[in-house]
Amino acid sequence: MLLFVLHANAVLKEKDLSGTLTVLRHELTTAYRENSENAIAFKQRNDRVLANLVDIVKRSDMNALMLYSQKKEYVFDLAYACHETIEQYKNFQQQALPFRKFAEKAEFDVARYDSLIISLRNMPTMSLDEQCMEDRSVCLALAVNLQRQLRERNNQLKLYIEQYKATDKHLQQLNEYANMRYAEIQQSIFRNRGDNYWSILSSLASYVSDVENAVNDKYRSYTKVQSEWDAKVILFLFGAILFYALISILLNFLVMHFIVPHFVKTDKFKKRRGSINMATTVITFALAIGIVKSIYDQNFLAMAGDLLVQYSWLLSVVLISVLLRVQSDQLGNAYTIYSPLMAVSFLVIVFRIVLIPNALVNLIFPPVILLCAIWQWYVIRKKRAGVPRSDLFYAQISQAIFVFSIVCSCLGFTLLAVQALIWWTMQLTCILTIYCILGWLKTYAEYKNIKNLPITKVWGFNLVQSVVMPVLAISSILISIYWAADVFNLSDTVRRLFDYRIVDEENFKISMMSFVTIVGLWFVFRYISHFIIAIARHHFEADDPGSADSRTVMIRNVVQVIVWGAWLLLSLAIMHVSNTWLVVISGGLSTGVGFASKDLIENVYYGISLMAGRIKIGDWIECDGTRGKVSSISYTSTMVEAIDGSVIAFQNSQLFTKNYKNFTRNHGYVLSIIPFGVAYGSKVSEVTTVIENAVKALRHPAVSKKRAISVAVADLADSSVNFKLCTWIDVAQQYAVESRLRVLIYETLQANNIEIPFPQTDVHIRQ
Repeated sequence: MLLFVLHANAVLKEKDLSGTLTVLRHELTTAYRENSENAIAFKQRNDRVLANLVDIVKRSDMNALMLYSQKKEYVFDLAYACHETIEQYKNFQQQALPFRKFAEKAEFDVARYDSLIISLRNMPTMSLDEQCMEDRSVCLALAVNLQRQLRERNNQLKLYIEQYKATDKHLQQLNEYANMRYAEIQQSIFRNRGDNYWSILSSLASYVSDVENAVNDKYRSYTKVQSEWDAKVILFLFGAILFYALISILLNFLVMHFIVPHFVKTDKFKKRRGSINMATTVITFALAIGIVKSIYDQNFLAMAGDLLVQYSWLLSVVLISVLLRVQSDQLGNAYTIYSPLMAVSFLVIVFRIVLIPNALVNLIFPPVILLCAIWQWYVIRKKRAGVPRSDLFYAQISQAIFVFSIVCSCLGFTLLAVQALIWWTMQLTCILTIYCILGWLKTYAEYKNIKNLPITKVWGFNLVQSVVMPVLAISSILISIYWAADVFNLSDTVRRLFDYRIVDEENFKISMMSFVTIVGLWFVFRYISHFIIAIARHHFEADDPGSADSRTVMIRNVVQVIVWGAWLLLSLAIMHVSNTWLVVISGGLSTGVGFASKDLIENVYYGISLMAGRIKIGDWIECDGTRGKVSSISYTSTMVEAIDGSVIAFQNSQLFTKNYKNFTRNHGYVLSIIPFGVAYGSKVSEVTTVIENAVKALRHPAVSKKRAISVAVADLADSSVNFKLCTWIDVAQQYAVESRLRVLIYETLQANNIEIPFPQTDVHIRQ
């Protein structure tokens, strides 16, 4: 149908030259019309490309001026400038149009039309009729016009390529310079120690004077030049932010007191109303700042809004987590125990927003950290009895981080101290988020009785609990480091650090990101293994409950080999382990392992055969005179719980090389033959009848009701007529039931005055 409906859009072999020229004329006419219609769209696209290039060049020039003018002692300013420059280069690389492909296609089309024009011009006209001559002339004119249009577009594309090359080169130079300055920031944070705090205190007057000069140089305006980063503008914007904070507080107060329905205002709600109001106020403030930031295009507001929204999220997570986990009478204590860390984090965010000079940070930050450490120690000491143990543990870690930051700041690594505090704040937020979700999952599992539900109904819950939460916990370490680095606009540097290969050998490479990926995949493949086994067990139990255990063991071993083998191969690929290296090692090992594991492989083969259905878990078997119940079947051995209470392991090969009995393979009953004898002179029919009736009247549950109970004459012995009682007994209770039947035979014969003989010898004395 497509062949008949769609147009070929190509000149194929026609019946003659006249037909070919007619088809070619139609194709060229269509191409010329489409090309003319697309001319307007092409011009509009050119205008957009040109405007985009102009905008990129302007922003790159702005970033260049901002980057080259930054002072080394203004770390926050320098980090912001480097971040903006690198982000522009990254976006340019991702959004660059494929002009080279366009140009290559256009050159191919120009060459194609050039050959077509030559062919049409050199065509002999003496053999052409009037219609063919007309078609040839029209095709030649159309081909020339199309070639001219394509040449013009191709020249325009080449011009854009040159402009893009120049822009890319300029941005690349800025990117390299920004990365170099980023390296300097890293050096200043982690390696280059500044003046320690004792030297600052020893020359406090001169240092305060330097700080005053730095502050005046940064925040005071000596000219009338307008700037978006002027101190007055920043103060005005801070006032606007404070205004929105007050609006959020007032709005939530009115909602809580006048809009919330009365049936919601229970005693429990009233006890937690203040905490709920705080959490909702923070969320409302974050939403308000996000909306304002998206409406007003102001660079300082965009930067400050991002940081304030991020801090609001951190604070709201702490408030909501405490609100959901902690009892009403412990809420105040729990909020108090987190207050020092939240306060110092807010102070760091403010430092970052106002781009505070390093000198001022070095002067005021160590005392602030010391005061917060004392505050943290005080609230731990006073509130430890009134908060949950987990929150107390997190507060103690915060205390340790404060001590570490004090030591770093006093030694001159003030920025490292700031980084450590921000990292722990981010990490604590991730921990509380995960901890809160785990609490919800636990409550949901208890409410829905997840443990007793089939896998078909709980697979989604298990996926969240077994995969999403562990992977989130592992990823939270990298996420918190990334967010903490973003305070200094070092996110690009951290990404490179995550991808840095800690081990970079020819046949083995590992980085932090690849290690976390491998660990995360371990949880994914573990869930896949458990899910497949659970689904198989659910199917086996529905199909045949008796064989479900043994069939599950077989499928478990097969699935584990396949799933974990896939995980291993994928992990080796992530670690860039060389295939040649693997082949050499596996080849050398396989030879030795093959000889050493001959018996093991034989047992594995027989184990698969057993698990295929010959023996099931729960079967009663007898091998080498040992009777017992099969408790487990593996690839190497079969475990049997003997009737004497012992546990015996039979190698799988033994069950094939020796004869064994499976008493429960068909129906679970074994034929029991109990011999007894009566004296000569007894009526055989009477003995048979009374014994059969007595056994039937016993109605023992272990005696099969589907199979007949019979008493037969076995032998005419020297002293008695011997009988056999034949009955089918449950194999698990055979010995106990046989004892009961022997007692029954004895009592029945006595009750019916039937003599049970015993061997006697008559002695005749001859005189």
